[in-house]
Amino acid sequence: MTMNPTELKSSLEAIIYAADEPATLQQLANAVGEEKHAVRAALDELVAGYAADERGVEIRAVAGGYRVYTKPQHHDVVRRFIKSLQPALRLSMPALETLAVIAYKQPATQPEIQEIRGVNCAGVIQTLLERRLITIAGRKQVIGRPILYRTSREFLMRFGLGDLEELPSLKEFEALAREALGADEGLAPDASAPGDEPGAEAIAEAGAAENVPGAESDTLSHDASSHDDAPREPVVPDVS
Repeated sequence: MTMNPTELKSSLEAIIYAADEPATLQQLANAVGEEKHAVRAALDELVAGYAADERGVEIRAVAGGYRVYTKPQHHDVVRRFIKSLQPALRLSMPALETLAVIAYKQPATQPEIQEIRGVNCAGVIQTLLERRLITIAGRKQVIGRPILYRTSREFLMRFGLGDLEELPSLKEFEALAREALGADEGLAPDASAPGDEPGAEAIAEAGAAENVPGAESDTLSHDASSHDDAPREPVVPDVS
């Protein structure tokens, strides 16, 4: 199949718009039946076209593929529209801090996370798993072989990151989370006792990654609130 440039760009635009997840270059090339170099060139033109000021959305390379996002300057009006349809879903501070530990120290085990945060976080980890923000990355080869956790592709998508190299500094992480997980009310009140939560400074001192410049999130998706009860660690088959 050979398309002219206009047909190719419009076809790619339609696929990216319809896709539930970022469409990879290989997937797009397979769908339109063109060589990857031709698809990449068309994508570059498409991305540049959407970058014009009069456009309300843009096409971004994120999580290894391409996806349509609202532009940052329109977040407030879109957020107001979304909030008018349904109440904002929220992520608790314990869940946010646990997610930060995993993001900057991954892969990490539950005992390692708890050592940094100073509280039992089994319930929060379970919630983050259910929300697909983290995933299981195998088992650590130490006594007891505890489960390892890392951030997921969904995490990259929700935070508008191309890869983990784009993670911002820890001090910027909370602002990024507010953008990615909802409005200013996106963080649920922390019901734990004062002093139980160490915050970003403790995470950094515990060996989190060095500050890496990152882009501000353009995602307007929301997440649900977490809880701090402690269900058992998920069962993972031992395939060794």
